[in-house]
Amino acid sequence: MKNAFYKIFFITVLSCNTSTEKKPISETKPIKTYEAPTLNLAQANRLAQLPLNCINIEYPNKLNQTIGSANDLKEPSELHPAFYGCFDWHSAVHGHWSLVSLLKQFPNLENKAQIEQRLLRNISEAHIEQEIQYFKGEYNGSFERTYGWAWLLKLAEELHTWDSDLARELEHNLKPLTELIVNKYLEFLPKLNYPIRVGEHPNTAFGLSFAHDYAIAIDDSELRAIIEKRATDFYETDKDCPIEWEPGGFDFLSPCLEEAALMKRVLSNDEFKTWITDFMPQLNNINFEMAVGEVSDRTDGKLVHLDGVNFSRAWSLNQIAEGLSEYSHLKNIANKHINYSLPGIVGDSYEGGHWLGSFAIYALNSVKK
Repeated sequence: MKNAFYKIFFITVLSCNTSTEKKPISETKPIKTYEAPTLNLAQANRLAQLPLNCINIEYPNKLNQTIGSANDLKEPSELHPAFYGCFDWHSAVHGHWSLVSLLKQFPNLENKAQIEQRLLRNISEAHIEQEIQYFKGEYNGSFERTYGWAWLLKLAEELHTWDSDLARELEHNLKPLTELIVNKYLEFLPKLNYPIRVGEHPNTAFGLSFAHDYAIAIDDSELRAIIEKRATDFYETDKDCPIEWEPGGFDFLSPCLEEAALMKRVLSNDEFKTWITDFMPQLNNINFEMAVGEVSDRTDGKLVHLDGVNFSRAWSLNQIAEGLSEYSHLKNIANKHINYSLPGIVGDSYEGGHWLGSFAIYALNSVKK
């Protein structure tokens, strides 16, 4: 009887061990391949309609303004003659970036003359001087910190790297505001004790990434140095980012992936590979998957943010994978995210249309063939 008992016990244990044994990665279900999206002339013409339809549309408008006195109660176009359209200041700024980026890539863009005229009219010396005066107001020092600041520098970078007479004129007109924003970064970053890790506008990693791109493009060593120092101060020892908590209900940025994309910029490839293995070890797995952010209602100004999270995830994943063959599988996930949201942003509601075109263009620009 005792021998029979031990035999049954042994078989039961063996059976349990076998049933809980993990399958080798090679036996897992193959990952679906998603076609790499392309920003071609037809797509560019389609996307250009979004900023064209809003950069000079004054209302509806969200000023995000602190009222110091009755003198501050002015029309949006008086307060921000360069960037008053597209619902809010930062969307107007990156709407102009969209048009510059598309013209730069596609010289035969439809409505080229109209786009050039709009850019020259809005980004004039007089209008930029008025924008500067707003920032110098008693209550406006932190206006658009750092999301709008980042997009302003992205616009400046796009102009600086575009070899055209139009770009030189616009860059010249924008330069005083560009310099003001750079100085604001230099003043603010040493005072920021803790990074802001949210999925919306104040996200520190996003603001540092775009500013770092600008610093590289124009060879601003002071701005670059402080960004790299603060990035390592904030993020160097981070581990196990909870990507499974993302996205939040109305995120348009991924806190984990924006941080990773920033560190890819500021670390060497070898340093980054060590860092990312601690920060998001699951990215090393070629079978890693990530579900898209699903949008339930594109007429809801907050819920449509999830189209933005899909585009920003894509550009972050492509940034991480760039130059690192062992992370090339992340490009397929980026393609999936772009392909989910791209068809829905043109011809849809103003809630997404006033800003999502810029996100789509930047994500498409991140796709490397």
